Amino acid sequence: MSVSLTRYLVEQQRSKGHIPSELRLLLEVVARACKGISHAVNKGALGGVLGSAGSANVQGEVQKKLDIIANDVLIEANEWGGHLAAMASEEMDTIHAVPNRYPQGEYLLLFDPLDGSSNIDVNVSIGTIFSVLKKADASTMVRESDFLQAGTRQVAAGYCVYGPQTTLVLTVGDGVAMFTLDREQGSFVLTQEDVKIPEDTQEFAINMSNMRHWAAPVRRYVDECLQGKEGPRGKDFNMRWVASMVADVHRILTRGGIFLYPWDKREPGKAGKLRLMYEANPMSWLIEQAGGAASNGSARILDLEPAQLHQRVSVILGSRHEVERVVRYHQETAPAA
Repeated sequence: MSVSLTRYLVEQQRSKGHIPSELRLLLEVVARACKGISHAVNKGALGGVLGSAGSANVQGEVQKKLDIIANDVLIEANEWGGHLAAMASEEMDTIHAVPNRYPQGEYLLLFDPLDGSSNIDVNVSIGTIFSVLKKADASTMVRESDFLQAGTRQVAAGYCVYGPQTTLVLTVGDGVAMFTLDREQGSFVLTQEDVKIPEDTQEFAINMSNMRHWAAPVRRYVDECLQGKEGPRGKDFNMRWVASMVADVHRILTRGGIFLYPWDKREPGKAGKLRLMYEANPMSWLIEQAGGAASNGSARILDLEPAQLHQRVSVILGSRHEVERVVRYHQETAPAA
C-alpha cells in the first residue's frame, strides 16, 4: 500500500516521536505550496510565467517572474497557519514576520523559492529549497537575529525538484525520504526511504568555466579527476553540471557524486557564491543524513555560526570519501598559503 506524505509525517510524530504535531502541520503546508509552484512551473509559457520580472533581489541578481511567484506562494501558504513566527527568503531583504492578525507559532522557515532560475526559460529542472528552525525564545518578538542559528539546529529540511517528475526530498533528522507527486491523486507518495549516498564515486559536478579562478586545492582535485585512469586516482571520472543546485544534489542523493561550488578569485572578499542559510545548510543536512559529508573546505558546513541572513559560503558536498579528499587538499595547502 502506498504511503502518503501525511501518513509518513504522522508516523514520524506518533510512533517515532521525532517531530511534534505543529512541525508536521507546517511541513504539510510547505508541501502544498510546492505543489502550487509545480503547477505554475509546468504551465510555463501557457501561464505567462516565463521571462524576467525586470527587478533584482537583495543579492543584485535579476529576478525571473517565477522567482517572485514562488516566493509569494510560499509566504501566502504559510503565514496564516499559526505554526510560524517568521519567514526568510533569498528573494527578500529581511525577514517576513507573521502578521499580527494571525496566530504566531514557534518555528522559523527559510527558503530559496526557486533555485536554478537561469534554467526556467530553457525547461531544465529547477526546485525549491527549505529549512526549518525553532525560535529560541517564544516569548519575545521575532527578530532577524533569531534566524542566525547553525545548521545543526535545523529541525527539518528539504527540497522539491520540478523535473520530469515533481519530487519532494525531506529529512526531520531520521534519514532522508523521497516523495513523488501523484498528479491524479494530488498528493505526494513515498517512493524511497532511508536514502544512502555511496562513499565513493566517479562523478563530480562543478562549473568548469571558472577553473582559472579556483584556489589551488580545488584545481588539484579536478585536475586529478580529469587525468582518469592514467592519473593519481587510477579511475575515469564523469562530469555533470546542471547549474541548478537542487538538480545536482538530487542526482548525488540518487546515485552518488560530489558537488563543488567553491570560493574563487573573481570576488575574493566573499566566502563563496551559495547562501549558507537558504541553500548550504538544508542541503548539507540532507547529504549528511544520507551518509555523505559537507564542508566549506576547512570546516563542516553545519557547524558554521551565521553572522548575516544572506551570508555566502563555499560548498563541497556529496560522497564522503571524495569530500574528505578535497578537505585534505585544503589542509595541505593552508600552511603554504
